[in-house]
Amino acid sequence: MDTKSECCCCKIKNNHTKLTPFKCKCIKFKPSSSSSSSDAGALHTSRDDESGTEMGLRPPPSPMKSLSSSASDAGLRKRALLCGVSYKNWKHRLHGTVNDVLNMQDLLINHFSYLKQNIRILTENEANPERIPTKKNIQSSLKWLVEDCYGGESLVFYFSGHGLRQPDFAMDELDGYDETICPVDFLEEGMISDNEINATIVSPLRSGVNLHAIVDACHSGTILDLAYVYDRTRDEWIDNRPPSGASKATSGGLAISLSACGDDQFAADTSILTGKSMNGAMTFILINMIKSFGNVTYGHLLDCMQDAVEKANRRGCVAFTFFRRLFRYKQIQEPLLSSSEMFDVHKKIFTL
Repeated sequence: MDTKSECCCCKIKNNHTKLTPFKCKCIKFKPSSSSSSSDAGALHTSRDDESGTEMGLRPPPSPMKSLSSSASDAGLRKRALLCGVSYKNWKHRLHGTVNDVLNMQDLLINHFSYLKQNIRILTENEANPERIPTKKNIQSSLKWLVEDCYGGESLVFYFSGHGLRQPDFAMDELDGYDETICPVDFLEEGMISDNEINATIVSPLRSGVNLHAIVDACHSGTILDLAYVYDRTRDEWIDNRPPSGASKATSGGLAISLSACGDDQFAADTSILTGKSMNGAMTFILINMIKSFGNVTYGHLLDCMQDAVEKANRRGCVAFTFFRRLFRYKQIQEPLLSSSEMFDVHKKIFTL
């Protein structure tokens, strides 16, 4: 059955690389016959990178405690899955995803006391074929992430790569679209939907288990299908529970998702932020913020991330203005926070 998905209307792809260090990757593709009809769609992505000194991050409003956990809190009670998909054998490859994964690994080890052996990395640079970010390997690794977690564990799922959206026929999305992430073999094997991610790593979370998902991809706003979405402009939580009444809740644990952009927006892979290497804009800003100021609240982190995006736009980044006109969005990306429970974003400290 043929389905419609949101399509890129960009007609001047050949001019994109001349615009700015901001890398636009507006793509149309036709899924292979082996892909399921629900995975049919068009790919929208962009990704970029900048230096911390140029970002002009604002410090937290008040001094806070040291970010790092004690060594006694580390170990088996902390586990992370880091996926960076470059699509290096495809013409629409990304250049910052492996950098994103390595930077995130460094943050987890040196600032949050994760043990290296408890961090599973999936990239196309891995020698072990079971660590290539194929659909099968990502699915099995998501199950590994939450396996045997009964209480007191801190879990992290990180994904840097392409993201899509497709029509929702189950009536469990307020906007009528399911969000997806794209494994390296998504053209042949299909995408991984928010419904599947929720069922695999959100639903099984028991009391005392905390999960953070950090997803640097286009259309990633509600990629975990969590019950509440924080509206930054109104400073309030919005009910995101499905119209169908289907349960998307945890089994008593807490799930929090920080996404690079809204469901109808694009993320950026850039070198604007660093002036050197390519990175996911959201990932780079988040890591730089934590390393620069230690503990920050979720609210302050969101404000600083958005300030950095707007500052890049004001500096004359042509691509931001171009996309704003072309797709009628206010911004190319606006980091989004969602959670299985409501909390005070101005008091709760961001910690992994």
